[in-house]
Amino acid sequence: MSCYQFLAGCYDGLTYDVDYAAWADYLEKHFRRHGLPGNTVLDLACGTGSLTRELALRGYEMIGVDRSPEMLAQAAEKVRDLEGTPPLFLCQLMEKLDLYGTIDACVCCLDSINYITRLNTLQKAFDRVHLFLMPGGLFLFDINSPEKLEGLDGQVFLDETEDAYCVWRAEFSRRSRVCSYYMDLFQLDRSSGLWERGEELHQERAHTVSELTALLEGAGFQDIRTYGNLKLRPPRPGEERIFFAARKGK
Repeated sequence: MSCYQFLAGCYDGLTYDVDYAAWADYLEKHFRRHGLPGNTVLDLACGTGSLTRELALRGYEMIGVDRSPEMLAQAAEKVRDLEGTPPLFLCQLMEKLDLYGTIDACVCCLDSINYITRLNTLQKAFDRVHLFLMPGGLFLFDINSPEKLEGLDGQVFLDETEDAYCVWRAEFSRRSRVCSYYMDLFQLDRSSGLWERGEELHQERAHTVSELTALLEGAGFQDIRTYGNLKLRPPRPGEERIFFAARKGK
């Protein structure tokens, strides 16, 4: 089972309830609060490019990076109608990020950081982001909290649209602190009228605030702060999503 090969074609339909405009509003609040050296923004783990598109519409020069060529194909199609300079999409692993120049901000949203399950790999990813940020540049990301991931253990979920049907179950290992999502997907091929079946395994690690803070400091980031879910306040006990903001020194 490989991650996103089958899911890419139905990802947007199954995540219709994600309000990307609200996410972009929140990111822009941080941009205004902290100030950016310029307007070039990297959307790391951009997926199908919905947030990339939203920020591009707001005037940012966008770069989208993702490990899945299938997801990037969806992203490229999504921005075809944009005027001006289109977003640049690159197929890369986070820990092997290699850009053609510097960026003024990096955003990594929708718990993509949880998908890096090894701390040494995550350290390399933070190192690469820091390398390509302009002095004074901002790094924003969010995680699913450990409490949320632990609470998913044993849960079974069903998501469906007219063209797709997804059943997935979650298993959390307290030893590895990894939550595994086992997905069974069915997608309608409209040309043949037949349903195709696929299986995928997705895994997220329950990173703690102290672990991530240490990794950010190890990469050279400064002014590291945490926030509650889409809020400009510190996270509260039991918060399911935690945001991080960190700066590269000037």
